[in-house]
Parts: sequence; C-alpha cells; structure tokens
Amino acid sequence: MPHYDFRCKQCGQPFTVAIALSKIDETEPNCPHCGASDPDRVIRRVSIVASEEARLDRLADPSRLSALESEDPKEMGKLMREMAAESGEDLGSEFGEVVERLEAGESPDSIEQTMDLSDPTGGGDLF
Repeated sequence: MPHYDFRCKQCGQPFTVAIALSKIDETEPNCPHCGASDPDRVIRRVSIVASEEARLDRLADPSRLSALESEDPKEMGKLMREMAAESGEDLGSEFGEVVERLEAGESPDSIEQTMDLSDPTGGGDLF
C-alpha cells in the first residue's frame, strides 16, 4: 500500500498515511497531532539514477569549480562534501573535519596550520 506525505495546515506538523491507490481520491486524512482536516499534500524527495560518468561530468562542470577559486571557505567546503559524496569513497575522518571546518567558515590557511594536511601519497599539500 502506498504511503502519502501530508503537512497539516492548522499546526504545521508533517505526517504520513498509508492509503490504497483505489481510495486516494476519496480519502481525506486528519492530522494525527491536532485532528484538523484538509492537510496539504507533500511531494517526497526523489532520487535520480545516473551513471558514474554522468555524475563525474556534472562535478567537473567549470561553473561548479568556481568555488575552488572563491575566497569563501563555505563554498569550498560544500563543493568538497559534494565531491566526496559522488566519489562513494570513505575519505577518512580528517577529510570530514576539514570539510566541517570549511563549512563553518574557517579559512584553509587556519585549518592547514592546525592539522597535518600533507598528502600521504607524497604529492604535496592537500590545499
């Protein structure tokens, strides 16, 4: 049986109701929090399946990479988090700490001074 999401117009609380597809047009759910009727229907977040190549192409879009040239550490942190999520790899707790500190607005220079961010592969610093 499908589940449908609603938000109460009266109290603003979200709730989910299982309703048979054949009964959706004739069912008027009441809010389980305050009992009000006529809630707003909410559309759930959807996922789109994309190939690895398409995901990496999207990340490599030059308009998205402008965050790396930006002086805004929050934008850099956001981009780094997105890239890590797309890679599907566990990049370790240090990477997570760097991203969190960037998203909090801390400068890359400040982070570099307090952490050993040398590249373990010998390729140089991570920033």
